[in-house]
Amino acid sequence: MPFEWRTLMFGFVTILAVFLILADISEVEEEMASTWGSQKFHLYGILTGSNRETGLKAIPSPIAGSKEDSVSPSPSFSKNKFSSSSTSEWTFNRTLSSIIRRNVLRFLDAERDISILKSTFKPGDVIHYIFDRQSTTNISENLYRLLPTASPMKNQHYEQCAIVGNSGILLNSSCGAEIDSHDFVIRCNLAPVEEYTNDVGLRTSLVTMNPSVVQRAFQDLNSEEWRQRFVQRLQALSGSVLWIPAFMAKGGEERVEWAVRLILSHTVNVHTAFPSLRLLHAVRGYWLTNNVQIKRPTTGLLMYTMATRFCDEIHLYGFWPFPRDSEGKPVKYHYYDTLTYQYTSSSSPHTMPLEFRTLSMLHRKGALRLHTGTCRSPT
Repeated sequence: MPFEWRTLMFGFVTILAVFLILADISEVEEEMASTWGSQKFHLYGILTGSNRETGLKAIPSPIAGSKEDSVSPSPSFSKNKFSSSSTSEWTFNRTLSSIIRRNVLRFLDAERDISILKSTFKPGDVIHYIFDRQSTTNISENLYRLLPTASPMKNQHYEQCAIVGNSGILLNSSCGAEIDSHDFVIRCNLAPVEEYTNDVGLRTSLVTMNPSVVQRAFQDLNSEEWRQRFVQRLQALSGSVLWIPAFMAKGGEERVEWAVRLILSHTVNVHTAFPSLRLLHAVRGYWLTNNVQIKRPTTGLLMYTMATRFCDEIHLYGFWPFPRDSEGKPVKYHYYDTLTYQYTSSSSPHTMPLEFRTLSMLHRKGALRLHTGTCRSPT
């Protein structure tokens, strides 16, 4: 291939890539502008130091691609600063928490957006996937039966909530009792708890379940043994909300349908919820507007953003996007399996270190409590 032709093709591909990135950002900005106009958002001021309402001092604004994105934990993430044992060093900032809640509500209302409702669709309706707009799926009869008639979080409000991520930082933390002491406990991706109760607790109020979990953790339900294991895990939820992002991307529709059939056939006592089609863009738009340049919010960040709607004081456990802890000891990606993950890979849809830095800033300001150390044994 002639050199000039290769140069032309390279230039074309580069321009196309830039165009797609700008189009994605523009789509979010247009959606936010059309819904909320030119309102000002105080969290950006908090992160950049220009907030007048709270009078807070400036803290560094997170910058994607900075040295803090290194896979090694930053010194600012020290054990002493974030361990649960340092209770006296952290004070809940109720004013800031209220400001964040108010600003999030300008983008989304978790009570409404946590799930589409029966009144929104009917069996056979076509839905475009959020990340794969050219692909569609249909609302099956079984899935329609599991759509709630009212929001599972309608009129719910809690003083203290725990959001439990799945990082191996939880192993040997002894945080189980502390996690279970919260009024509302959110878990991610149907993570196992019975075998790890001392470290992660047992109570579950809401748990997410990506379709990929059915494949990875339950072998695609390819035998009666795995189907029974899956049903037993769901039955252990005992009236909790099961949050299934069924319409994010093509490829998981069969797994969603298998799960739905098992829930119906075994009359599993869970309150199913399927996030609204606007939720992810609304959450991403909120953080982008506040100068947090995430690509796609992780499940943990989604849960935190939604929890601001119905929780006053939010505590985060199991959030640690680094392969080693603050003492240099290896940390598993998940506390319950052997999967590995490249936290700073450019091919990853998430920007975990950046999210963590942002949550760390909010921790230091008292808006949330980020636990990354061991917990005190109950007295």
